[in-house]
Amino acid sequence: MNDSLKSKINEYKDAVNKKLDEYLKVQYPEEIWDSMRYSVLSGGKRIRPLLVLETCNALSGDYLKAIPVACAIEMLHSQSLIHDDLPCMDNDDYRRGKLTNHKVFGESTAVLAGDALLSFAPQIILQHTKCEDSIKLKLLEEFFISAGAEKLIAGQVVDIASEGKQIDKNTLDFIHKNKTGALFCLSVRSGAMIAGADGKTLENLTEFAKKIGLAFQISDDILDETATLETLGKTPHKDKQAGKVTYLSFYGMEEAKKRLDFLCSSACDILEKNKINSDILREITLSINERVK
Repeated sequence: MNDSLKSKINEYKDAVNKKLDEYLKVQYPEEIWDSMRYSVLSGGKRIRPLLVLETCNALSGDYLKAIPVACAIEMLHSQSLIHDDLPCMDNDDYRRGKLTNHKVFGESTAVLAGDALLSFAPQIILQHTKCEDSIKLKLLEEFFISAGAEKLIAGQVVDIASEGKQIDKNTLDFIHKNKTGALFCLSVRSGAMIAGADGKTLENLTEFAKKIGLAFQISDDILDETATLETLGKTPHKDKQAGKVTYLSFYGMEEAKKRLDFLCSSACDILEKNKINSDILREITLSINERVK
């Protein structure tokens, strides 16, 4: 990655982190806000906010108007991680190289922090996004659908129900399309909608997002098997211990890597064929593949 791209990505991250800190101002009762801030501001790659901002910037030349939505989606993502790590779910002790939320604040506060982020994030969209009311309403609709029983939660439910079982390809695809892919699609589509994208462009970008969302999950499945706690930031080998079927266990390492490479290549082709000129979207796509090299 060249210095110009690094600088732009860091600019995006700094803008998001600054606003997240501002939006999540501690108030009474302090413990819940401290818990929310702990997970949201604990670092992370910020891939979803980057997708929001760069998609908007690539189509309109202005990413600033998309920052509130980028922050809201990062809050939603953090909520899903807090709940994923709970003892009743994946029961993990580490996230992003730090103790998980419930290990620091206790289970009850962690549950409530996730609930609070889920309800607070759309308030940020509503109160701070400067766009036409019709677009804002559409953004909120897609946010709630992506966060709910049709998408993210659907994927989580089927994921848990499938532990220790032999599942077919359709079930595996359903889990990853919704548990991981939904927020990738939400991020890209939100950035495009704020930029005023037409229907065809939105359709093409949705296909792009679906491919990189699945690619990201495949790379996660591979890293769960091959990475260490230090490099992964969370406990490795959790999928195998929980008896989960992943792309790695379903297809094997060689085929999983081939599918990952194909998805990333196809995603880049979508950008090129549709003249969506974004070195950053391309770099994010390539970096998903490079994670497992």
